[in-house]
Amino acid sequence: MPHAPKVAVIGGGQLARMMAEPAAALGIPLRLLAEAEGVSAAQVVVDHEVGDYRDLDTLRKITDGCAVVTFDHEHVPTEHLHALEEAGLAVRPGPEALVHAQDKGVMRDALDRLGIPAPRHAIVETPADVAAFGLPCVLKTTRGGYDGKGVWFVRTQADADDAFATAARTGVRILAEELVDFRRELSALVARSPSGQVAAWPVVASTQVDGICREVVAPAPDLDESLAVEAQQIAMKVAAELGVTGVLAVELFETDDGRVLVNELAMRPHNTGHWTQDGSVTSQFENHLRAVLDLPLGAPEARARWTVMVNILGGENQTGRLYDGYPHALARDPRLRVHLYGKELRPGRKVGHVNAYGDDLDDCLERARHAAAWFAGELGEESE
Repeated sequence: MPHAPKVAVIGGGQLARMMAEPAAALGIPLRLLAEAEGVSAAQVVVDHEVGDYRDLDTLRKITDGCAVVTFDHEHVPTEHLHALEEAGLAVRPGPEALVHAQDKGVMRDALDRLGIPAPRHAIVETPADVAAFGLPCVLKTTRGGYDGKGVWFVRTQADADDAFATAARTGVRILAEELVDFRRELSALVARSPSGQVAAWPVVASTQVDGICREVVAPAPDLDESLAVEAQQIAMKVAAELGVTGVLAVELFETDDGRVLVNELAMRPHNTGHWTQDGSVTSQFENHLRAVLDLPLGAPEARARWTVMVNILGGENQTGRLYDGYPHALARDPRLRVHLYGKELRPGRKVGHVNAYGDDLDDCLERARHAAAWFAGELGEESE
């Protein structure tokens, strides 16, 4: 669309790839900084360059002529984002907000100031600090961790050795958190525009295995209405108080005694929001673009009673191409929605996801799980 503002996206992963579809529908041009040729988003965003997001000159070049810059990941150095802002570029989310998703220690301090419920936590510098904090506990690198990386479950003093070896090698701080006895994990997703408009999607339940999200159910089954409202209010308060622009995902623990505790923050579209592509009136990817451009936000309501998202992971038994899974999966379930990321197969790697929606939760679960397992090579024809 001539004269539409151009949006720069830093990072070439699947989140940037999935921004491209609503951007095309809205007529919003994207410019992408990719890590390498052929990465997920570079396959679909024509206007892209390969470069290092840690290099300020590269960031200046890719954002030249763009109205706003946003992100596929949270790892761009904070000082570079300040430099881009000082040059007059709209950085969304801005560095003052994004640092809370980049650094878990900073995040915990901010949530404490806001009175947001969270697990007991402390920065630890030595094994003795861990012993004083109390075992068992969870240790996390304050920066750079994702999908279970940079996280250690510590039940004995020896279990902490790897964490402190990582800290010594990388210079990152280590955060200790209590090992919460929780019923399940929830996610509250909101989008917020610079003018302060907020859209909140239904609170969902997520299942994590080895630190990787395996499936999401929207809305979270049997969630007390007051607890769902509290989770949404927490997400909206965090977004407003930290000045977030775009999508914010607040991952929470639901405890057996009826509380919610904030586990993590992400300031970008999030795995727990992939269900919105097919299950809500406006997807997280479209509302993220609307938000960073300060356009009116779209309705976040669900289109169906239930939507189930299951991630497709690279499996040990996969042969050939993911494309080869289409004839069976689509013939078996014509209403299934499949999203593949164009990634090379590796065991445990997220290479796509499926969404199934309808009025019967058990049916949605079976359809989505079957399709994901089929693409992952975990099922054969005899499973039918």
